[in-house]
Amino acid sequence: MQRYILRLAGVVALTLVPIATHAVAQTAATAAPAMPFISAQPSNEWLARMFMGAAIQNTAGETVGEVSDLMFDPSGRISTVVVGVGGFLGLGEKNVGVRYDAVSFKSGAKGERIIVIAVTKDSLAAAPAFQVIEKSTFQKVEEKAVDLGHKTVDKAVELKDQAAKKIEEMRKPDPVKK
Repeated sequence: MQRYILRLAGVVALTLVPIATHAVAQTAATAAPAMPFISAQPSNEWLARMFMGAAIQNTAGETVGEVSDLMFDPSGRISTVVVGVGGFLGLGEKNVGVRYDAVSFKSGAKGERIIVIAVTKDSLAAAPAFQVIEKSTFQKVEEKAVDLGHKTVDKAVELKDQAAKKIEEMRKPDPVKK
């Protein structure tokens, strides 16, 4: 009898394993949907790095600035294009925020993508500067480097003054003993 019960328990266990495995598999499948991987860039979409530094033209075809940053809303959509205007080689440049829906795109003579906003250079120059509340890692490192540079200059000046004082003391003649 005991043998019969053990056999029956074994048959029940072997029968339940595939059923339990199937139930777990179904639970796992329904808990996390399959990741929709994308294998290639669509021809009508841009990578963010293609935006960064790209020239922006006005409707007259004049270059009025360049894309210096993009701002995303909480849903992940681009809400603002930050345009760098004025300056030379990034020095003296001012950032101006422009709503993304004010930006349009067209194709150039050679098929290149051109970013266009309906604004003049003067109106961009007169626009208020865009204020950021968070800094990139690069900006934090740059600020730290500037701070360390100032501290280094201050310390070098202090050491130079100490050395000059010491040299002056060494140049003084020894007092004559009588």
